[in-house]
Amino acid sequence: MQIVTARLQLDGLQREDAAALFAYRADPQVARWQGWRPASAADAERFIELQRGVALDTAGTWWQRAIRLRDSGALIGDLGLHFVDEATVELGISVAPAHQRRGYAREALEVMLDFVFGGLHKHRVTASLDPRNAACARLLESLGMRREGHFRESVRSGEGWVDDLVLAILEREWLAAPAAEEG
Repeated sequence: MQIVTARLQLDGLQREDAAALFAYRADPQVARWQGWRPASAADAERFIELQRGVALDTAGTWWQRAIRLRDSGALIGDLGLHFVDEATVELGISVAPAHQRRGYAREALEVMLDFVFGGLHKHRVTASLDPRNAACARLLESLGMRREGHFRESVRSGEGWVDDLVLAILEREWLAAPAAEEG
């Protein structure tokens, strides 16, 4: 499945994406906020191969999409949907540092929220992040997600125990938002 926006293309990760996926996911600016960090390009390639077997909207799975520049096809990030159950989806996003602060994450998230709510008709979307990732929290809040919980030292990471900030939005809230009406 492919989703195209004004500047981006979201589709499945390919074997040839392994080096780029490893490069930005292993970058300390990105890795510090991620739950999964590939140890090598081969590790990234194994992840890509495992994703080939994941079907859309399967409870308990993460369905990962490549974020590519529409014009060149270059991989600049990835966006994952975790199908928690039949009604709830958790999302996560990573963008290579060279492509941050250009609105690509917002563009990818907007189209994916449209797909999750308008296409899959899910009830609720959540996001879980380290609260020190203030830029991501601001982005999610600007999309209409609200802070629902701040859990102290509830996630173990490479640096020890860290806090977890949970944000969420409901289908009716997204569909009623002015941005959803314009798009």
